[in-house]
Amino acid sequence: MTRVMMEGSEAIARASIAAGCRFFAGYPMTPFTEVLEHFARLLPEVGGVCINAESELEAVGMAWGAVATGARAATGSTGQGLSLMQESLSEATRAELPLVTFNLARGQGDYYQATRGGGHGDYRHIVLAPIDIREAVQHTQLAFDLADRWRNPVLLYGDYLLAHTAEAVEIAPIAFPPLPEKDWAADGTLGGSGRSRCVNPIGMQKGRKGVKPEQLWKRLQEKHERIEASEVRFESEGCEGAEVVVVAFGTLAKFARYAVRELRAEGRRVGFARPIALWPFPSEALAAACRGARAVAVLELNAGQMIDDVRLAILGAAPVAAIGEISTDDSGFGVGSLLDAEKIRARIEAVLAQVAAGGPISRRYSEGARA
Repeated sequence: MTRVMMEGSEAIARASIAAGCRFFAGYPMTPFTEVLEHFARLLPEVGGVCINAESELEAVGMAWGAVATGARAATGSTGQGLSLMQESLSEATRAELPLVTFNLARGQGDYYQATRGGGHGDYRHIVLAPIDIREAVQHTQLAFDLADRWRNPVLLYGDYLLAHTAEAVEIAPIAFPPLPEKDWAADGTLGGSGRSRCVNPIGMQKGRKGVKPEQLWKRLQEKHERIEASEVRFESEGCEGAEVVVVAFGTLAKFARYAVRELRAEGRRVGFARPIALWPFPSEALAAACRGARAVAVLELNAGQMIDDVRLAILGAAPVAAIGEISTDDSGFGVGSLLDAEKIRARIEAVLAQVAAGGPISRRYSEGARA
């Protein structure tokens, strides 16, 4: 294989197909639309099916049906479209369906939705947030593996930059350890045998009257606790001895990392930390990376969402300041003026200046904070 220049939307579709995805359903909504278009073009070439559904409600239902048969299937949208899918996504978790979902979001305003969900009951989705297209290719294939391995939905959380910028990438199947057999799949092979399978979110079992939801849901709770202990993904650099640690996720983390590296090259004591998985959130790893820091600066393109998880991880060991903000274009796609390494550097320098002055750390950046 050789590297080929392509947009992230195409790379995600090709990586999904390399992972064995053969069914996709979605409804067009920018910046997700091109992902759907690439699936529509590419899946028939490998014997797969892509359906442009009537709405997001039908799309998630179609994907649910496909994945319940044991096929690798996926759906997706922007955050607005995923809002319509929340009931089905929460039920899919309790039905233990390994559904992969793509959120090509408008900015980073869907962090709460991605990590908390808007559905009902106790449920969790594994959430991966790639920093660039190369990592998105890896994470897409990882998403299908994790979904099957844990029988749990996995969300890949991207944005306009991930979908609409281009990068030279190589797309080849990734070899993962063997997976459990899909002996739960309702694939029709046992029809008429008296041993047909039942996939449901309420604890209904073949040959038994009634349902046992408490038993099922407690078992799922235990499974999610094992996922939380096993699937933490995190990276950091330059945190040892740092006075300020900058925390960012997704494509915005590229800008933060660049600014931090510049400052470190000039001898400034600043570190960088990135949650790669947003759930399970890397609380212990982040707390260790920030140990000894005099301030933690959280950069995100929203009014402040991941910062809640950062504060819970730090538990008061250092003040946590928001240096991000809502920053978007007139279309609401999240391509705003804050996507600028120099502006981000200025915000990090403002926190460093406050640390050097020995005074209180502002909880939120303002233009006068450097004075």
